[in-house]
Amino acid sequence: MKYKALFEPVKFGKLELPNRFAMCAMGPIGLGDAQGGFNQRGVDYYVERAKGGTGLIITGVNHADNEFEHHEVPSTPSPTINPPYFIRTTREMTERIHAYGSLIFLQISAGFGRVFAEFPEGDLPVSASPTMNRFFDVRCRPLERHEIHSIVRKMGEAAATAKKAGFDGVQIHAVHEGYLLDQFAISFFNQRTDEYGGSLENRLRFAREVVEEIKRVCGQDYHVSLRYSPKSFIKDWRVGGLPGEEFEEKGRDVEEGVEAAKLLASYGYDSLDVDVGCYDAWYWNHPPMYQEKGLYRKYAKLIKDAVDVPVICAGRMDDPDMALEAIENGTCDVIGLARPLLADPDYVNKLRADDVEGIRPCLSCHEGCLGRMVHYKRINCAVNPTCARERYTRLVPTCTPKRVLIAGGGPAGMEAARVLKIRGHEPVLCEASGKLGGNLIPGGVPDFKEDDHHLIRWYEGQLRRLGVEVRLNTKVDASMAEGFDNVIVATGSRPKRFPLGDAQVSVAEEVLNGQVELGSDVSIIGGGLVGCELALWLANEGKGVTIVEQLEDILALNGPLCPANFEMLRALLDFKGVRIICSATAKGYEGGSLIVGTADGDIEVKADNVVECVGYTSNSELYEELRYGKAKVNKIGDSRGVANIMNAIWDAYELASTI
Repeated sequence: MKYKALFEPVKFGKLELPNRFAMCAMGPIGLGDAQGGFNQRGVDYYVERAKGGTGLIITGVNHADNEFEHHEVPSTPSPTINPPYFIRTTREMTERIHAYGSLIFLQISAGFGRVFAEFPEGDLPVSASPTMNRFFDVRCRPLERHEIHSIVRKMGEAAATAKKAGFDGVQIHAVHEGYLLDQFAISFFNQRTDEYGGSLENRLRFAREVVEEIKRVCGQDYHVSLRYSPKSFIKDWRVGGLPGEEFEEKGRDVEEGVEAAKLLASYGYDSLDVDVGCYDAWYWNHPPMYQEKGLYRKYAKLIKDAVDVPVICAGRMDDPDMALEAIENGTCDVIGLARPLLADPDYVNKLRADDVEGIRPCLSCHEGCLGRMVHYKRINCAVNPTCARERYTRLVPTCTPKRVLIAGGGPAGMEAARVLKIRGHEPVLCEASGKLGGNLIPGGVPDFKEDDHHLIRWYEGQLRRLGVEVRLNTKVDASMAEGFDNVIVATGSRPKRFPLGDAQVSVAEEVLNGQVELGSDVSIIGGGLVGCELALWLANEGKGVTIVEQLEDILALNGPLCPANFEMLRALLDFKGVRIICSATAKGYEGGSLIVGTADGDIEVKADNVVECVGYTSNSELYEELRYGKAKVNKIGDSRGVANIMNAIWDAYELASTI
């Protein structure tokens, strides 16, 4: 067995994990009920990951204190609002998870502090000192001593409730990411002169009192883990550092990070769950596809070598070979998977069966998880429509098998064919080109979007296993609908083109597919996600790149693009020297110069090539041909309305699960 080391049991404090995989905490937004417990979605969501073989489940954050920070209920659960109710509703969850041989920790929070974004009007966010809030120009109110002591007691009460509810331990949220305990621990945020400020030991006093209180009320053997960031990557207030960038660390740097880890372990924390970053550099804690895979490994290794407690390492660790190497070379004791377990809750069981090809990949896109949580207050997944909806989206075998013609082999068409075949229908998938994948093909060309191509390979493997009939180089027309009960139009979209005088200009997919010979200077018209990612890729390839955007800023119309993605992409473009001209219009192209109209008059931009990235239009012509035919016809994905990968896959799942 190639990955045997990943499935060997490991001592985890006084506990023993059945394998080396942990589900790391992700915000449980949408998984709580009005009384502060987990709703049925939440129970099913965590149980599904245990059923999939994950050795340790760590829930998303549960708030211990609702007095000094007023957290929305039922947005997230809380064990201190109504402890008897919390125990009653979560006991079922812990018992079911234990039935699969997995363990479960409840993550409990001491508070968000300056990174709290939803404080009621008239209130002030709290912190260690009167620092500015991360998101608003509001100065925080420093916590008083008695308030700190109250939160410590609440953390103990929350842990005691968790123990009664059947949780095997708790994880403290957190001396990481710049949350409240971290604001006390980092001198950049903490200017206190009392016993909670000054020396490192004083700044860690709040975190020390939390673990001591939990051990007092729950017993010394009750496992208390800590989410911990040994480096902050803060350049300045609300400004983060980038990979490879030289800057002065204003937050916690690795030297103090290692020393703090030693102290925290000596205080009684039984394990450390390691990442790096801060809300001021959010794209480290929540790494988008622009971050390399396994980005926390060197930091986890530093901590592992410094402490004698188990270390969890997450951070895009979904490559099984990378995970195996990390265990075998002593980088960490446990591999943390977060978003990969949203994409495929059966990741661990599939890996155990050496079915790497069968693992549905995470795209690190944040469209379904953090993006949905920020915008719509519910955790989901772009590539897995059943995530956090397990009970309500179970596929039901059909009693009346139908022949279904699917036009278009992009993500929507492939997902529709997969789901239909699982349910017992007979789909026929037709793709006009010689390859499946649609817009994923050019989209996955940049190295930082390699998982788009991985998703294509996953779909190809699933369709092959299921025996779906696939016809490449086959363009569907109205005559082909004869003999089919249903037709699904998934013909996607086409890039918009606007004339620029008599000049020949390209579109993004032509450049990405290698159909265009590029010079050294490229101008991109359009600063949406496609234009900006193309610009980053070209800049990485050594091209001089200029973006011309008509709106006041780039990425203005892309949502739900989560802040981690937006902030990192925007910062990378600046770091890579991409010139950005906003509130501007491309007026013409001649003699190797793009004429750009600005508020201050026309300017010339040197350009060997001009690429238009000004959006897409739905390709729904086939739908119009078929809409009055005998076969029932539906359009899905971009052919229904141009959006994103999540929209395409979710459209397909919804329709195919009900035919």
